[in-house]
Order: sequence, then structure tokens, then C-alpha cells
Amino acid sequence: MSARPELGEFLQTRRARVRPEDVGLRPGHDRRVAGLRREEVALLASVSVDYYVRLEQGRAGNPSVAVLTAVADALRLNQAERDHLRTLACSAPPAVPPKPTVRPQLQAMIHAMRELPAIVVDRLSNVLAWNDAATAVIADFEDPTRRNLARLYFLDEDSRTYYADWNTVAQDAVALLRRASAEYADDTELHALVTELRTASPDFDRFWTSQDVQNRSHCPKTLNHPTAGQLTFTLESLQLPGDPDQHVLTYTPTTPSTAAWLNLRTTTPSPSTAALSHR
Repeated sequence: MSARPELGEFLQTRRARVRPEDVGLRPGHDRRVAGLRREEVALLASVSVDYYVRLEQGRAGNPSVAVLTAVADALRLNQAERDHLRTLACSAPPAVPPKPTVRPQLQAMIHAMRELPAIVVDRLSNVLAWNDAATAVIADFEDPTRRNLARLYFLDEDSRTYYADWNTVAQDAVALLRRASAEYADDTELHALVTELRTASPDFDRFWTSQDVQNRSHCPKTLNHPTAGQLTFTLESLQLPGDPDQHVLTYTPTTPSTAAWLNLRTTTPSPSTAALSHR
């Protein structure tokens, strides 16, 4: 069986960003491609040019771990990209699992986090569960049309001003979907979501074409809340070993003013902050 065709697309974008001088090669003058040529990658990875060409074309069968490691070293891939490369090189991706359900115990846990916004998301960035603090800080998840983070980031214009680091937030969302598409190549729901977003958002299409992936587990978040002003958090993404297709996202306040607003909202909720419907 052959490796999947997405493998070639990923390898092409990775070698396009590596300059010859970065890996000890002479740049030359008559270069028609950005980054490394195929023969240069083959040289650095100690494989034949013919084999590397077949690898990019998805015709190399099942590449060995040693070959994938050598190619990853040649292209200077980070750990997230190395994991993605190995996933794409699998000729038989796993079957798409059934739709995830949130355990009652997990529901109870996030609802107990009264002053800590928390949500449970699946591999497609669908919001499966949330607490009241998340409704106040992120979006009105009581509205079923708002229960997908990727759609919120790219299809809701208010998100571009609400998230101070929108560009990073949006690219991270695309990278997570890119990883999911590699792991579950036959996921029709994922394909439909990606097609929808690529059609509706030029930014999503641009980020998707870049083939970038990442495994970010924590990062700062600055939100421009319409009534509370600027709120700052540390976002933590916690994978659940017993539910591998679910993650708990928690927003921990990083400033006294953010913590005080959440505390006030918890003790004396008001209609203006309890269910925000924009973004």
C-alpha cells in the first residue's frame, strides 16, 4: 500500500522553508524553487533521489522509522511536525471513532470551577461542555450555532478584536484541525468543516494551505471583553487519557483585576455578563 498523498504536500511545504545555507549547502544562483530541492533533501537524508521523489508522490510504500527520522532531521522538523509526518506516513489511518460524549463526572468537575472558565472540546474544536464562567468569557454556548471554536474564530468578525492575539489563536485552531485530518483521514464531518471554512474564510484557507501543525498545551490569552475591559488568562489544554479525543481547556486569570471581575461575576451575576451572544 502507498503512503497517503497528504504526505507529499506536507513535505513540499517543509522543504520550501529551509534555506540551503541553513543546512551547509551552497545556495547557488539559478534556483527555481524556494528552499531545498528534492535532491538536496535526499542527500541530507541519505536516501536516493528516486526514493524521495516517490515519497513526496505517495508511492514509497510504508517508510521506515529510520527513513522518516532522517527526512525529519534534514528538514529540521520540530516534535509536533515529526509526529505529524509519522501519522501521514501510515498507509492505513484508524477508523473514525463515534461522536464523543462527556462523562457526568467531567461535567460536574468543570461546573465546580466557578471562577475558572472551562470547556471540553473534541478533535474538531466542537464545544461539548462548558461552565457559566466560560459562557461569560468565551461565548454564549447555550446557542448551538456557537459551539465550534474554529467557526467562532473565522466566521465571527467580532472575534478579531475580542482576541488580542487573534492571528495566533486562529493559526492554532487550524493546526489542530490539520492534525485531526492526518489522524482520521476518512472523517467526513471534519472534511465538511474544513471545506466550509476554506470557502467562507480566505484567512482559514491561507493557514490551511501552509500545512503548519503544533502541540501547544498552554499559552497566554488576552481578551477585550465588551463590559469588563481587558481580561488576561493562561490557557491550559489538558488531554484526558481515558477520552483521547477530548480536551479540557481552562482559563486561569493572570491579573488581580481579571480574577476580581470573575469573582464578582460569580457572586453577583448580571444579565450583561452572564450570557454574551456576540463574538
